[in-house]
This record gives sequence, C-alpha cells and structure tokens, in this order.
Amino acid sequence: MSASARPSACPGLLRIVPALDGGICRIKLPGGVLRSAQARAIAEAARHCASGVLELTNRSNLQIRGVLPGQESALIDALLSAGLGPRVAAADDVRNLLLSPAAGLDPQARMDVRPLAAQLLDLLQDTPALHALSPKFALQLDGGEALAMREHPHDLWLAAEDEQHLLLGLAGCPGDAPVTRVEATQAVELVRQLLLLFLELATPEQSRMRQLLTQVPPSELLQRLQARLDFPLQPAPAHWQPAKTVSRPPAGIYPQAQSGLCMVAAGAQLGRLHAEQLMALAELCEQQGDGELRLTPWQGLLLGNVPEAGARELLTALNDLGLLSHADEPLLGLVACTGSAACARGLADSKHHALHLAELLRTSGARPQVHLSACPRSCASARVQPYTLLASTPDHYQLYQRTPEAPGFGRLLAPAMTIDEAGAWFARQYPAGKPDA
Repeated sequence: MSASARPSACPGLLRIVPALDGGICRIKLPGGVLRSAQARAIAEAARHCASGVLELTNRSNLQIRGVLPGQESALIDALLSAGLGPRVAAADDVRNLLLSPAAGLDPQARMDVRPLAAQLLDLLQDTPALHALSPKFALQLDGGEALAMREHPHDLWLAAEDEQHLLLGLAGCPGDAPVTRVEATQAVELVRQLLLLFLELATPEQSRMRQLLTQVPPSELLQRLQARLDFPLQPAPAHWQPAKTVSRPPAGIYPQAQSGLCMVAAGAQLGRLHAEQLMALAELCEQQGDGELRLTPWQGLLLGNVPEAGARELLTALNDLGLLSHADEPLLGLVACTGSAACARGLADSKHHALHLAELLRTSGARPQVHLSACPRSCASARVQPYTLLASTPDHYQLYQRTPEAPGFGRLLAPAMTIDEAGAWFARQYPAGKPDA
C-alpha cells in the first residue's frame, strides 16, 4: 500500500500534512472503536515517530500530532501493521461514518446499528467508484441512543425509527425532517445508489450534498434515486421525533442495556491525550472493560461492558490519569482548536485561552458551552456551539451566540473582548444555580 493519496488539505493515515508543530496523521476508527492492542501501537508510534501528543476529533477519530521529519513512513508502517488503515489506499479518505459511542449498549437505542455500520464501511471501501467522494463527505447512522451527537451536520444520515425501519435525511442532522423511509435490510443498497447518483450529478465544485441540493431539489433527487432502486421509497412520517439525547458532553457512569454492566465516560482536556495516557487507558479497558476504547464526538472516550461493581473504581482511575470524569468540570463544555501555537492560520492561542477561561468558570460556577476558534474555519467543532469566541487579534475575541435566525456562529454579542472579560460576561449570564446553555 502506497503512502500517496489524492491531493487534499485533510490529513489521513496515508497523507501526513504539515503544521507548525510537525506533521498531523489522522486515523479513522470504524465506529470510533479502538482495540487495546491498537491503542498501544498508536502510543508507541506517537512516542517514537512524533511528539507523543494525540488528539481526539469531533468525528470520533484520532490524530497524531508533531510527526517528526523523516519519520512519516515508519509511522505509517506501524499503524498499518496494527490494522488501523484501509484495505486499499484509495479508501482511506471515505471511511467517514459516525455512530454513537454507545451503539449496541445504550438501553434507549431503537436498533443496534453496528452490523449495518460494518456493511456501510465495507461498501465505502470496496466500491472503487465511491473513492471519488470528498474526504469531507460524511454519513451518520443514528440508532436512537441517548449518548449521541445529533447536531453534527452530515451529507446524509440514517436514523432508526424502530427495529426494522430507517429514515433518510440529506445534508443535515438527525432531527431535521427526513426525506424518506426504508426497510433496514434495504439500507446498504439505498446508500450505494444514492452515493453513485450524487457522484453522477455533482459538478467538481459540488463536493458536498448541500451544494448539490442548491441545483437539484431533494424531491428531484429522490425521484432519480427511485428510478435506480427495485424497492419503493416510503413516505417519511410527518411527525417523527428523534430520540432524546444528552445536553452536555458525557462524563460519569451510565446504565447499559446488558444486565450487570454499565458504561463509563470521560473527556480529554480540550480533546488532547499524551501517549502515556493512551497506554494506561489500554490497560484499564482490558482490566475493567471489554478491551475496547470507544472514542466520542465530544472529544472524549467511553468504556463499555464494565461490571457495575467496578465502575466507581474505573472512574477514579480515569480521573487520576488526568481525564475529565466529573460532569460539573467546566472544561467539558469548552472546545478549542489548536490555535496559533500550532496552526499558521490561527490568530490567537486558543488552547491556552481555553484553559484560562476554564479556571475563570471554575471560580464563578458558570458552565456555558463555548467554542474558541482561532480563525473562521471552525476546525475544532463540526456543530455550532451555543457560544463561539472567534479570535480577532492575539488577545481579543468576538463573542457570538447561536440563534435559529442567524447563520454561521449566530448573533454577534460583542465585537472584541479578552478572555478575562469573557469569563466575567459568562459569570453574569450564569449566576450560581442557573442551568447552562
């Protein structure tokens, strides 16, 4: 397998892209699941070939930062030997399928979507025509879990209506109005034909579904899709509602569908781990879980199949490792890009500022959900957070609040404020006892 891949600014396992702190290598994990042996391999490779700094992404993947010059091939070989790459090089970019980290375990789930997820990943890898999809083109499969991120916009999404039926949506999130309903057994063929149709209709400039829909209305796209299928597309239910989900990034102990077992979740500080932490996590998930780490779209992790009697001990161990194990921790509500310390586009050191903001929030008791972005690209958060601090100078940010009426980050509340001023503003907005956003 060659380390070369299509031109793109997006990092991949086979395409290490430069940053101010060294190369970035992105590892796409099927269903966000990382086996303990693979975690050890990543930790070892990150220590020997890079800085040892790891990032958990907002699509349940993992990045190695600070790849050293001349170590790219050794890193790639180590990761491929651990079974972390695609079956064929051209498929690396298109393995973009987001699940709940609690898939198959969550007692609220309407369907265990893991078998279907495996089929869809096989489809993306084993269909050469689909390798032409953009590295940003992404799918979401929602089984109705409570521990789910439904605010990420995807190019297409499938959501379980019940154990036998799925709803399809285009260029949005589970919770938006679905466009059609299908039997679960028809889902793979539906996705295959829809993706092939997208590639047939889209111009080179239309790399995302939302761009195609500006020229081809959803009703026309469905009509064309129906002509390619040998089963009928069913009308979408008029009053469908997605399952309820958590309002904040998960941390703590959660019930599991399987008797006597539970799930334990924790966050990584601003999405970052060090290789030594990952090595310790591999040991913990073998000793107290099922040997798997499930990465979350909140830039954290979840251990499933934990015996209830050992859950509290595991949560304490995660806290001792430096992970965010308490639901009240203000850092759980903060998302920050890599910032000017490691990105040439960054106007401010957003990671450093986020740590300072967390200290201010810890003192005041305010617990807002805030995205600190060092430039308008918004790399760190796929969804729009309730509040965004967008850097305008190395020391100043614009403050935005998400509203249904305003596009992008939302409504501009303040054109320039320091982090100290932002901390004071949130303290006024969220006095002790007031619920967070």
